[in-house]
Amino acid sequence: MKHVRHFNPSLFLSLVHVCLVQANYAPYFFDNGARSTNGNMALLSLSEDIPVGTHVYTLNGTDPEGDPVTYDLTYEAGSRRYFSVDKNLGNVTLIEELDREKEDEIEVIVSISDGLSTVSEKVRILVMDANDECPEFINTPYIVGVPENTPSSSSIFKIEAVDKDTGSGGSITYFLQNIHANKFTIDRHSGVLRIKTGVTLDYEKSRTHFVVVVAKDGGGKLRGDNKVFSATTTVTINVEDVQDTPPMFIGTPYYGYVYEDTIAGSEVLTVVALDGDRGKPNNIHYCIVNGSEGSFEISNTTGAISVIKSPNQLKKEVYELKVQASEVSQEGDISEHIFAMVTIRVVDLNNHPPTFYGENGPQNRFELTMYEHPPEGEILRGLKITVNDSDQGANAKFNLRLVGPGGIFRVVPQTVLNEAQVTIIVENSAAIDFENFKVLTFKLLAIEVNTPEKFSSTADIVIRLLDTNDNVPKFSSDYYIARIPENSPGGSNVVAVTATDPDSGLWGEIKYSIYGTGADLFLIHPSTGIIYTQPWAVLDAEVNSKYNFYVKAEDTDGKYSLAEVFITVLDVNDHSPEFNENIQEKTMIIGSPVKIEAIDQDAEEPNNIVDYSIMQADPANVFDIDQSTGEIKLKSYIRSLDIIHNITKNKDCIWSLVVQAKDRGSPSFSTTAVLKIDITEETLHKGPMAAFLMQTKDNPMKALGVLAGVMGIMVLITIMISTAMFWRNKRSSKIMPVRRIIKKRQIPPSRTVRMEWLKFKRPSNAAEKFVVEDDVKSLPENNENSNNNIQVTPVPPSAPLPPPPPALAPRSDAPGWQVPTVSGSLTPKHIIKPPKKKGHGSTHNALVSELKMRFEKRNAATGEPHI
Repeated sequence: MKHVRHFNPSLFLSLVHVCLVQANYAPYFFDNGARSTNGNMALLSLSEDIPVGTHVYTLNGTDPEGDPVTYDLTYEAGSRRYFSVDKNLGNVTLIEELDREKEDEIEVIVSISDGLSTVSEKVRILVMDANDECPEFINTPYIVGVPENTPSSSSIFKIEAVDKDTGSGGSITYFLQNIHANKFTIDRHSGVLRIKTGVTLDYEKSRTHFVVVVAKDGGGKLRGDNKVFSATTTVTINVEDVQDTPPMFIGTPYYGYVYEDTIAGSEVLTVVALDGDRGKPNNIHYCIVNGSEGSFEISNTTGAISVIKSPNQLKKEVYELKVQASEVSQEGDISEHIFAMVTIRVVDLNNHPPTFYGENGPQNRFELTMYEHPPEGEILRGLKITVNDSDQGANAKFNLRLVGPGGIFRVVPQTVLNEAQVTIIVENSAAIDFENFKVLTFKLLAIEVNTPEKFSSTADIVIRLLDTNDNVPKFSSDYYIARIPENSPGGSNVVAVTATDPDSGLWGEIKYSIYGTGADLFLIHPSTGIIYTQPWAVLDAEVNSKYNFYVKAEDTDGKYSLAEVFITVLDVNDHSPEFNENIQEKTMIIGSPVKIEAIDQDAEEPNNIVDYSIMQADPANVFDIDQSTGEIKLKSYIRSLDIIHNITKNKDCIWSLVVQAKDRGSPSFSTTAVLKIDITEETLHKGPMAAFLMQTKDNPMKALGVLAGVMGIMVLITIMISTAMFWRNKRSSKIMPVRRIIKKRQIPPSRTVRMEWLKFKRPSNAAEKFVVEDDVKSLPENNENSNNNIQVTPVPPSAPLPPPPPALAPRSDAPGWQVPTVSGSLTPKHIIKPPKKKGHGSTHNALVSELKMRFEKRNAATGEPHI
C-alpha cells in the first residue's frame, strides 16, 4: 500500500527562508595598515593640537553580499567621547580637544553593520605630543641666604623647572636676564646658581640681590608652527653679614668749645662710632689716646668728652685729642679699632653785641636833610656814625647792611672787626625823588658773623628830602582832537588841554600858550588850558574844515612840553543847491537823456548831496528825471517825433520844465529853475566819426587837439624817414666826383589824401552840416639831409595815411567828455583846468598853431560856422 505525500506550500517557503538566512555573511572592516586614513582606525595616531571639528579618519568596510553598511562609534562607560562618525559615509570627526598630558591613549569601539549582522572591534588611538606646555618652576618662591664671605664661583642654589611635553618640547635650559648687570651665573642645563668668578658679596654695600631666571623649552611643533615657550621667576638672594669691617666714626670732623663760664665736669661734645658690620654689630669701646694733658676725659661706652678743669686753668687755646674706637666681641675681646681727631677750642664768652655811637655817645637814630637827586657816589657827610663790638677775636666780627628800599644807598664797610666808621654812599640818584618819597627811612643792621648767638643791633636812618625843579610839565595826551560846528559864535569853547607838573610850589605851576599857522582863529586860557575861538572868528567848513596847531605847557623855570591839537569844523547845511549857467535850454535827441546839474557848496554829506525832481511840466507825464544824477529822459513810449507831434501841436518841439534841486541836510534847502528842452531825432550819420562830431560839437578845442595830434604824428614819421635816408647815404663807401647830376624827375600821379573831417548831418530844422577837408601835399623835392658828395635827388617817399584819432584817456582832475545834449546856441560852462606842465617843445606848439590856422581857413572858405 502506497502512501501519497501531499505538497505543503507554507512549509516550502519556510525551508527556503532558512536556507537564505544561513547564507548571510557578516560585514568586515578593511585593514589598510598603520598609516592609512581609512579602515578600522587600528594603530591610528593623532597629534594633540589637531583642532576640534577636523576630519581625522574614514571608517571603511564592506559586506560580502554587497549589502550597504553603516558605521558607529561607542565608548566604554565613563570614557570621554572624542569622536563622532557619519553612519553612512564613515567620516570620523574630532569633537573634543585632545590633551596628551591628560590622556595619551583613547579606546574606541568601532562597529560595522549590514542591517542583519554587526561586527565590533576595540581599537586604541595614540595621542601624539605637541609643544603646548610652558616650563613651570617648582618649589617657588626662591629665597636664598648667602654669607658675604662666600667664595666666588661657589654654588649657592639649584633651580628646577619641569615641562610636561616630551622630546625637545620637554627639555629645559636656564639662563639669567641682565647677565652683565648682576653678580651671578647659572648652569644652563642643571639650573645651579653660582657667584660669578672673581666677584664677591659685600653686606655693607648691597644686602639683597634679585636675580631673574628664565627657563626655556627646546621648542617643537604646535599647529604647524615651531613654538618655543619660556617662564621666568625671581630669586631673592639675601647677603648675610660677617664680622669683617672695622668700626667707623659718624659726624667727623669733631669740634668742641669751652667758654669762659663753663663749669668743670661739663660735657663738651660726644663722638659716635658704629661697627661697620651692620647685620650683627659689636659694641664700641672709646678711649683718649693722647692730647688731653689731664684736662679732658671720655666715657668708654657713650663717647661723651668732658672738661675736668675750670676754664681759667686751661693753659692752651686749642686742644687736639686723639680718640680710639674699638670693637668688643661677644666674648669681651677687643678686636678692630679706628682713630678720630677731636679739636676743642677755649674761647672768650660772646656777651657784647655790636653798638652804634654818635658824636655824643651811644645812639640808635640818625637824621639828615638833603636835596633830591644827589650825584651818584656822593657820601652822606651829615651822618656821623661809629659801630663797635667789645668782644675779642671772632666774637667781635660782624656784618653791616642797610634794610629798606633796595639799590638807593650802600654802606661801607660791609664787614667790621671790633670797630669802624660807617659811611653811606649814594648808589641810585634817580630813586631819591621828592615826588615819590618825602622821607626815606632805613634800618642800619649790625649782626655777628661767626658766633652761635648771632648778636645784633640796629639804628634808624631818617633822610628828609628837599624838592628841586626836576620835572617837565607833561600833557595828558600827545595830541587832542576836537570838533566844533561851523555856525558856532566867536568865543566858543573848543577843547580843554591838561598838563601836570609834579614839582611843588611855583615849580609846579603851569602856564599854557598856543602857536602855529592854524592857531589864528583860536585862543587858550593861560591857566585852565581851555581853547576857545577868537571873538571875531567866523568858521566856515567850506573854506577850511581842518585846523591844527601846538599848545605849550611851561613852568616858571621855562621847562616845557608840547602837544598837538587837531580841530575839525563840522559842516552845517547853510548853502542851497545852485544850477549850472547853461541849464536854461537843452537839446534832447530821442533815445538819449539830457542832464542838469546843481552844486551844493556845503562841505560834507548829506548837506552837499542833491536830489532832483520835476516840479511842473507842460505837458505833464512826458519826462522822467533820475533823482540822483539829474538825467532827464522821455517816457519809454516816446520813440519818435511823430509820437511827439501827436501829443502836442507845437511843431518846434520845445517844452518847458520846472525842475528842483534839493539837498539832504537838516533843515533842507532847495532851488528851482525853468528848463527848455528842444527835442530832435538822432543824426543819420553813423560810425565813429559821427559819434566823435557829436561829442565835440560843443567843444571845438577838443577837435583841434585831435587834428594837431594827427599832424604831429605825420611830421614825426616824415622826420624819421628823412633821418634814416640821411644816415644811409652818409655811411656809403662809394666816392663820387664833385659834380651835380641833374635828372628829370618823373612826375608821379597826384596823390591827394582827403579826409572827411567833422561831417555832421541832421534833418531839416537841425544844425548845419560841417565838412572839413585837408590835402596832404607831397614832401619837398630836395633832401636837405643828403650827403654833400652825392648830388642825386632821391625819390621822396609817399606820405603815410593819417592814423585814426587817438583815444583820449579820462583825466583824474576833470570830468570826462560825454555826448553833449545842449544845443549849439548855449554856451558851455567853463571848466577850470589845472595849469599845464612845463616841458612842451616849440615844435609841438608850432604844429598846433598851424593846424588851428588851417582849420579856421577851411571854415571861412566853406562859409560854415566855427564850432
